[in-house]
Amino acid sequence: MMTDKAITPGGNGPIEIRINDLSQLFNSLDPFPFPERDLDDNAEEFIVGWARELPREQTIRIVLHLPRAMCDLPEAKDVAPAMQAYFAYRTGVIQLALNELFRVGRLSLFIGILVLGTALFITQMIAGRLGESPLARFFQESLIIVAWVANWRPIETFLYDWWPIVRRRNLYRRLAQAEVELRPY
Repeated sequence: MMTDKAITPGGNGPIEIRINDLSQLFNSLDPFPFPERDLDDNAEEFIVGWARELPREQTIRIVLHLPRAMCDLPEAKDVAPAMQAYFAYRTGVIQLALNELFRVGRLSLFIGILVLGTALFITQMIAGRLGESPLARFFQESLIIVAWVANWRPIETFLYDWWPIVRRRNLYRRLAQAEVELRPY
């Protein structure tokens, strides 16, 4: 179905796919008309995998090798816009996931700060009531640990979790702008 002979990982050539029929490229279970169909999962995975290896500043080119009879079909002219529309749609979906991550991160941060403030307040109350006894110190340290654990997830979200999502969104954005060429074989 698909071949990658023309590409080497980390190379800068086009993403080349050999198919025998246009239906191999699109999800056959998708009820939408041809130009609005989703890409087949294997085709998407193949294209995204190779696009990930290309330099970020490089324009992505996708070359579809088809039998000459397929290239002459009226649907063939819709392949490039269909692929670009699909990747643009996926870019939007990934952006929504990023927005949701930040929304949940903000809520988690708000809760974490409340827990931290409450814990600090309680540690001050414990110090006032029990003084500097070992038991007081035990409760104070335990509350501070709980408070920082409550802030672990929002800190992780805002420091690290969003990077891979942004990279994926940017990759799909580049794929939405990819040049798609059909070549007969």
